[in-house]
Amino acid sequence: MIGFATVIFTLFIVIIFDQHEVSKDPPVTEKDDGKDNDNNKDSEQQNDKDKDENKSNDKGKDKDKSQDKGKKDKNKEEQKVHWGVDSAEVANDELLACVVEHFGKPKVFGRYLGDNEGVSTGLTKEEVEFLHDENVKILVIYNHVSDVTGKKQGIDHAKQAIKLAKELGIPEGVAIFADIEPDYPVNTAFLEGWYETLADSPYEPAIYGVFDKDSELLAAFQNMQEDIQKEYLIWTAHPQEKITSKENAPKFDPQGPEKAKVFGWQYAIEAKKCTIDTNLFQDELLDFLW
Repeated sequence: MIGFATVIFTLFIVIIFDQHEVSKDPPVTEKDDGKDNDNNKDSEQQNDKDKDENKSNDKGKDKDKSQDKGKKDKNKEEQKVHWGVDSAEVANDELLACVVEHFGKPKVFGRYLGDNEGVSTGLTKEEVEFLHDENVKILVIYNHVSDVTGKKQGIDHAKQAIKLAKELGIPEGVAIFADIEPDYPVNTAFLEGWYETLADSPYEPAIYGVFDKDSELLAAFQNMQEDIQKEYLIWTAHPQEKITSKENAPKFDPQGPEKAKVFGWQYAIEAKKCTIDTNLFQDELLDFLW
């Protein structure tokens, strides 16, 4: 009996020991599943983080683009513009004093090449010296043409303008503006002749005129080759506002040929005082003035 009881007791102890070992070491597969779950969670969290970073980067790029556009718009708005006048009268100390008193000090003064009887008095060397002493730039105008048609006409008038400019000692690189009034007949051939002759000279080809959308001048200009249009300097008299002082001048908003360098705007004509017209000029034009 004692031997049999001893065997039974020994078996009981072995069974208890085995169960204890099993509970002590859980299956490996359960541990692996836990790691996989943790890894999946980590992966999901990383993906969410990456998405947030991408969204943040996209927002940053959009913000940068918006800021760049804002800077461009601001630069455009802040582009330097100069106030000036033009006159058919001699620009002497009396006329300039009148302008300064009633309107303000001009940066630019438009004057004409050669006398045109009953229309304008030609620019003189004395005027040039006086205006330069006053730190005023001179815009050079040629107004000896009324029939603005034909290539030969354009060439001949350009040659006359060059001759008058050289007699005054106007330096290389200065623009000469052909004055084309609204009632003058005009065609593309003249504009091409004027351009080609001046472009082949020490001076720069330029045009003054009323470039409203229905004008013959605008139509003639737009019929030229595009590369010529892009090189032309334009001083437009459209649209027309009212005469103002320098301080109250309108925002620079001229209308002219889209492809040309529209750097000047005569925004109002025939002031009651001082026999002047009032203008605005972009800073780029100063490089082409005297």
